[in-house]
Amino acid sequence: MITIEENKISVADFNRLTDKVGWGTRDEKVVEEALNNTLYSVSIYDDNKVVGYGRIIGDKTIFLYIQDIMVIPEYQGKKIGTKIMNGLLDKINEYKLINPNIRTYLGASKGKEKFYEKFGFKTRSNADLGEGMILF
Repeated sequence: MITIEENKISVADFNRLTDKVGWGTRDEKVVEEALNNTLYSVSIYDDNKVVGYGRIIGDKTIFLYIQDIMVIPEYQGKKIGTKIMNGLLDKINEYKLINPNIRTYLGASKGKEKFYEKFGFKTRSNADLGEGMILF
């Protein structure tokens, strides 16, 4: 049975998911720190197995960032990602009670932009905000 839960997943589950979606794994201490600094996260379970995950990082009042939307390949195309996004957007709407003008960002994986557009996200170039940038 597919269920959604608000929770912090384990480092092992996080690395298992990132590996299954092709992002590789990270040092356990790095992942633990990242998970500890997460504002909010949801996990999707099939019975007791984590099959999807997403989280929000930011300051809760001015800036939010949707991060690490992951669904293992055998569960993709089954609306698991939609469940994750809806769970995160519900929480974002709670944060909007503090500041209705809070900005929520995300970085879509290449080829996944259309998925996020269904939730109202626009590419920055279409929003007159300048291009998103990254520092490696």
